[in-house]
Amino acid sequence: MSTVAAAGRATRPAMPWPRLMALFTAAFTAVMTELLPRMSEALDVPEGRVGFLVTGYATASFAAAIPVTAALRGLSRRPVLIGTLAGFAVCNAVTAVSSSYVLTFGARLLAGVMGGTLWAMLVGYAARMVPAERRGRAIAVVLAGITVALSLGIPAGTAVASALGWRATFALLAALGIVPAGWVRWKVPNFPGEPPTERTPLRRVATLPGIRSVLLVTLLLLLGHQVMYTYMAPFADQAGFGRAGLVLLVFGLSTVGGVWLTGVLIDRLLRTTLVCALLLLAASMLTLGLAGDVPAVLLATVAVWGVAFGGAPTLIQTALVNASGTVDADVATSMQTTVYNAGIAGGSLLGGVLLEGTGSDALPWTALPLVAASLAVVITARRHAFP
Repeated sequence: MSTVAAAGRATRPAMPWPRLMALFTAAFTAVMTELLPRMSEALDVPEGRVGFLVTGYATASFAAAIPVTAALRGLSRRPVLIGTLAGFAVCNAVTAVSSSYVLTFGARLLAGVMGGTLWAMLVGYAARMVPAERRGRAIAVVLAGITVALSLGIPAGTAVASALGWRATFALLAALGIVPAGWVRWKVPNFPGEPPTERTPLRRVATLPGIRSVLLVTLLLLLGHQVMYTYMAPFADQAGFGRAGLVLLVFGLSTVGGVWLTGVLIDRLLRTTLVCALLLLAASMLTLGLAGDVPAVLLATVAVWGVAFGGAPTLIQTALVNASGTVDADVATSMQTTVYNAGIAGGSLLGGVLLEGTGSDALPWTALPLVAASLAVVITARRHAFP
């Protein structure tokens, strides 16, 4: 038995770690570009107008993902990826030196376009670099760049901004943005674009078996998650736990564990792992609704929530690539990027309305049915959606 097992391990294809880590770094850099420290005084505008820079970035990312991805389908993949990463560096450099709100806003809009394009490419790129049986783990490695940026990179960037100023922070991000572009050029293989005669029309990609189920799960999950996550600080405050930073830190560190666990299980047990993750998410919302005012319960539940949610995007994006195939993965992922951002915006808006109208106690009870609905879709969907 040991000889057979050793032979199996010997023939199992190795993970292309240098290539995947280049894409990991690209994802990390893109998320760090979303950092927006206090800068209203230097731009001579109210703090609220600085907040519009976030809105502009998100709106551009939402609006650009599908049309820009469709327009670039015929081009070789690596130059597009390098150009997108270089675009992030330029946008951050412009932000670092700009004293004009209009110029800064334009740079953030362009960065949003780059973001929408990058998120539509990364998952498909990772999937094409490995055999099908390692696809999920490869996607988990790349998307871990998002998790690490959110849990560690953004807090570190905020600390740097406090110590050195926001201009130095964006200058550093611009300089560091060259690193993933060079790494991609050095290690990541090129893939050809799609000839016009071989491109699957956008409408047909959207109607491939399984695609709509995955997109629906994406929307419901992000709506439910964002309703609660966006307003964790006021929820913790109203529950009598004033250290909201600790709650968010626990969540962020737990998501790292969730990504690791997902990478271990995804290629063998995608459907089962996703069902378990959504069950834990639903149980977390229920627990927060019933006993979120108990500090120990709050922290423990947020940790479980973080583990469950940490791997969920990887699971649903892998399911999407499995349903679309690697050839149409960029287009399918651009649709998911749009739906993902719609879920974030919709969940944040819904949570804000609830917070103003009925208070934070209503947040977990609103998130629960949305997460439960996403679980129901996964359980009832055919196997070509969630194998």
